[in-house]
Amino acid sequence: MLNPLLDFSGLPRFAEISNEHIAPAIDELLRENRAIIEKVKSNLQAPAWENFVQPMIDADEKLSRAWGQVSHLNAVMNTPQLREIYNATLPLLAQFGTEVSQDLQLFAKYKQLRASAAFELLTAERKRIIDNTLRDFRLGGAELPNEKKPRFKQIQEELSTLMSQFGDNLLDATDAYSILIENEQAVAGIPSDVLQVAKDLAEADSKRGWKFTLHMPSYLPVQQYAHDRELREKMYRANATRASEFDSQDGKNRDNMPLINRILALRHEEAELLGYRNFAEVSLVKKMASSSQQVLEFLENLARKARPSAERDLQELKQFAAEKLGLTTLEAWDIEYVSEKLREERYAFSKQEVKQYFPEHKVLDGLFGLVEKLYDVCIRQVAASRNVQCWHPDVKFFDIVDANERLIGQFYLDLYARPNKQGGAWMDDAITRRKIEKAPGNDTTQIPVAYLTCNFSAPVKRDDDIRSALFTHDEVITLFHEFGHGLHHLLTKVDEIDLSGMRGVEWDAVELPSQFMENFCWEWDVVSNMSQHIETGTSLPRDLFDKMLKAKNFRGGMQMLRQIEFALFDMHVHYDFKPNGDMTVLQLLDAVRQEVAVIIPPSYNRFPNSFGHIFASSYSAGYYSYKWAEVLSADAYSLFEETAADSTVNPEIGLRFMNEILAVGGTRSAMESFIAFRGREPELEALLRHSGMETMC
Repeated sequence: MLNPLLDFSGLPRFAEISNEHIAPAIDELLRENRAIIEKVKSNLQAPAWENFVQPMIDADEKLSRAWGQVSHLNAVMNTPQLREIYNATLPLLAQFGTEVSQDLQLFAKYKQLRASAAFELLTAERKRIIDNTLRDFRLGGAELPNEKKPRFKQIQEELSTLMSQFGDNLLDATDAYSILIENEQAVAGIPSDVLQVAKDLAEADSKRGWKFTLHMPSYLPVQQYAHDRELREKMYRANATRASEFDSQDGKNRDNMPLINRILALRHEEAELLGYRNFAEVSLVKKMASSSQQVLEFLENLARKARPSAERDLQELKQFAAEKLGLTTLEAWDIEYVSEKLREERYAFSKQEVKQYFPEHKVLDGLFGLVEKLYDVCIRQVAASRNVQCWHPDVKFFDIVDANERLIGQFYLDLYARPNKQGGAWMDDAITRRKIEKAPGNDTTQIPVAYLTCNFSAPVKRDDDIRSALFTHDEVITLFHEFGHGLHHLLTKVDEIDLSGMRGVEWDAVELPSQFMENFCWEWDVVSNMSQHIETGTSLPRDLFDKMLKAKNFRGGMQMLRQIEFALFDMHVHYDFKPNGDMTVLQLLDAVRQEVAVIIPPSYNRFPNSFGHIFASSYSAGYYSYKWAEVLSADAYSLFEETAADSTVNPEIGLRFMNEILAVGGTRSAMESFIAFRGREPELEALLRHSGMETMC
């Protein structure tokens, strides 16, 4: 029987994939890729797209799709056995990647093609792919002296292992912690639906009481609503010390700090081998920002504008805590609780009250309806009769069709938190759009498929009845954000796979479509259509929505400074921090906090140990992208605001956004795409206005 990981005829066959399939499939695909590379290198004909580039693209896509399925399962259905195989395979893939990037014969043939007359006959897209490939060869060490290449290869293999281990430690630390509360007074204030889930978790362990964990649907409501300050502090400390020297839940060593130090040292060594002064310079080669200094000036400028608002936010919290709650000191574990109490008093509503209006089915209907109106498409859930294989019973699958009923995209939706699932929310590609030539003159378009993953509260069972999952408004925003990434992947019209969807787009611009979508969560006509009270069935009242709008930028200054703090730490740790120098990573973070933060957490806080974005993912020296792209997204959305009559949901501008931003992928620079949509370069004012800081320009 065919190994399901080697079947590329359709959707992944998740129900049939077992751990035993992984190593044989990857081994076979690596052999196939190496054989094709040897074949194109030995071809005596002059290199051309058809006889040189395309065969390697075809082989690489198979490897990427197979490994993508394994990586996805490792993130959403992690087991010790799968993790062992995953981590054993990572170095093999890193080794292969380095082999290719340092292959001088391949590099020479690409340069030969670039300099040939055949290059001038290629489409603009294929020219761009070749230029990008030459750039990647240089970043991959192709021009290194032969004596330095083995070391560069070792660095790539070790980095892949360390980054995976970082993520494993964080996942294990999150899953390992739980606290059982048996005293009813200790859970006072926590919403009933959260308590029901906690009670179910305790009963699953044959215990009485309420079991809380560090998964966000459990942890965050405790911080926001639990009157018991001691409980809030215990859970805050557990969360803040995950995967650190203080984390000893089950006696296992999961301290990520040694991994951080080694990762930083290896990245710095990699940069020096390539002729750069630091890893930030390497990272920025593929980004819009031209230099680390430009990024630092951008972040510091935003910090200056946000600081007065943040200081005012903090002073208001301290005053309210002292006068109304009797808290003479405001500790880190009090921030969310006091904020929620102040929000309730000032704006006369709570997040829990709003949550009752956002059942899952209504939110999805509203989200899909918005997308359908903006982009002239239709989204339909696929019936069970289609036999689409998913990795978990909670996962749903959807088709997207255009106005002519042609299938243009598909996506999986995995919304709920559960053990052995990586935290956070993300979009990833399962299959990428491309044109496949079956025979001369007989082309077919490969339909893009996406994974959309969140970690929201699951539906709650009450009296033998399962209620729809309820989302906070913040979770609604997260869902819109990830769906924006999904649309970037799914609505592409690019037929060259290396520039299709998000591929080839500068990293600091990939958040533009996602953050753009968040804006619609603050439009009345959108929110009213995706809200329905779980008990009464009524839509969100307009007066409650108006209160939400007034509270939109509540603590906005503090929240912006927090993101800037993370981005500055990331840039400095990859720019002017010296691995193995006199300053430690924690001392660097303290220095950044002294510069920009208004809240200094406890000394035991080990935030870097859980900063998976930069130590286990691709945001290293790129976390600033969230704020950078937010400038783009706010300014792009301002065109909808400027042209709005009764509604910002303007199909004409929507189609323009799709055609100039979403559909073009990496076929041109992100700045060219933005200007094509907006008619000018981006400006900061829209972001400041949306953040309530326009008076601070």
